[in-house]
Amino acid sequence: MTTPQQTPIRGARTRTTRTPTKPHGQWLVDGTEPLNGNEEFKLADNGLNVRERIENEYAQGGFASIDPTDLHGRFRWWGLYTQRKPGIDGGRTAQLEPHELEDEYFMLRVRIDGGQLTTHQLRVIGEISTEFARDSADLTDRQNIQLHWIRVEDVPEIWRRLEDVGLSTTEACGDVPRVILGSPVAGISADEIIDPTPQINEIAERFIGDPTLANLPRKYKTAITGHPSQDVVHEINDCAFVAVEHPELGIGYDLWVGGALSVVPRLGERLGTFVAPERVAEVWHGVTQIFRDYGYRRLRNKARLKFLLADWGTEKFREVLETEYLDSPLPDGPAAPTPTSIGDHVGVHAQKDGRFYVGAAPLVGRVSGSTLTALADLAEVHGSRRVRTTPHQKMLVLDIPEAEVEALVTGLDALGLSARPSLFRRGTIACTGIEYCKLAIVETKANAATAIEQLEERLGALEPEIGRPITLHVNGCPNSCARIQTADIGLKGQLVSIDGEQVPGYQVHLGGGLAGVDRAEAGLGRTVRGLKVAADGIADYAERVIRRYLADRIEGETFAQWAHRADEEALQ
Repeated sequence: MTTPQQTPIRGARTRTTRTPTKPHGQWLVDGTEPLNGNEEFKLADNGLNVRERIENEYAQGGFASIDPTDLHGRFRWWGLYTQRKPGIDGGRTAQLEPHELEDEYFMLRVRIDGGQLTTHQLRVIGEISTEFARDSADLTDRQNIQLHWIRVEDVPEIWRRLEDVGLSTTEACGDVPRVILGSPVAGISADEIIDPTPQINEIAERFIGDPTLANLPRKYKTAITGHPSQDVVHEINDCAFVAVEHPELGIGYDLWVGGALSVVPRLGERLGTFVAPERVAEVWHGVTQIFRDYGYRRLRNKARLKFLLADWGTEKFREVLETEYLDSPLPDGPAAPTPTSIGDHVGVHAQKDGRFYVGAAPLVGRVSGSTLTALADLAEVHGSRRVRTTPHQKMLVLDIPEAEVEALVTGLDALGLSARPSLFRRGTIACTGIEYCKLAIVETKANAATAIEQLEERLGALEPEIGRPITLHVNGCPNSCARIQTADIGLKGQLVSIDGEQVPGYQVHLGGGLAGVDRAEAGLGRTVRGLKVAADGIADYAERVIRRYLADRIEGETFAQWAHRADEEALQ
């Protein structure tokens, strides 16, 4: 039977007014006069300059000594956000001012470009967590590691320890180039098209911390992969490079721009160019400068690159890039082929050198400093000095001799890191949630972990019939840090009405996904009017809709395909 074709949903309408009555705040069109408070503080003092004040003033004076503009603005340029004060329920999130929501502790984001870590670096992060962060640690879906309960008094010492081993928090947050996503199997995979590590390193070394790029309209996300699984969620990054083989020019990259989710999601688009490896940094710099110079700055909710691309279109974007920012035009290039494997790299896999890498799944990215330290020790015992984080909240251990694989897998299980997880554990990710995030309305990590356990119990026997992970992404607010619009089942945190009572819960998105082995193109999920789930009802809903999918699907039909064609009644 023929598998139904799914028409990709690339994104909601993002176009701005064609004849605006007010300027957009584009520097090369409207000038650099700041048009809102965020633009004022950025223009008054580069965010990178706050480091000196943190080290020389605030670390000595404590939280009360911090200038409010630095606290709520420039601290982010060094990976620091105030975390949520415990005990404030989600119903008050939108009612309170930031200073009323925040605690006198920080989330600290360790920047890990390409997700590449040595075991020594991992151990240092673990030790920082146990000494300064109450043993907290989360693996994010952007390959970073986040710590919580950080005091400003301890930040200089934390920076010293990180920088002693080649790590930093530079531009881990803020209106800057964020961490560069990279294939977690760069340089080791047997089926890799190209190792993107040199390109990732060149961008990071040349441009991260560059003051000329430290005042962008909003955050700016980058992804680069040389693996055929396309394992860096490139369709939802501002600037992305995907390995491709040009019939005449050889191996290089296909350039994508303008992807982002949040409240107004939009998938990135190809510019149709071929980028040789030696030109990646130049092209990245050009796209980044376009965002700096032409990006919209007047309204924060219109300040991502996706809005500029929506107005310009790919043809104009490419023309501006080539004529104003590059030394020479780019040749036309082919699109990368459909991915050939699942890109989370969970399980045991052969490397090109005869050794093996092992990908393991924690519960929704939640680990601890003690776990990270123990993982570094475990990897070294079994012959490894390298680990990788992934864009799917997973962790890889590299370079394992074949004779050591099973012992490593057993050791990972003991740490709560499963190399052979259930489909539900493998396919679930969750954002930080109300435990620490000032924007959150609903708890995520604990609810998602409970749902995994319940689904394993209820549907574990059906895994062979299900056949592939059905992705479940749980987010505590509408901002989609957990990529809810590109999941099979995406849950957006909000207050919902259940039996006439307002309770924490989620709006449901169904059938989203990025390009993969079972879908040729990325597409956003659908929503069904009135379909809400209580915070403690994730497993009940997921079980119900998965069982309906198994009963109704036709041969070869994925969950996403079924979800887009199913009647609304079937999705309740």
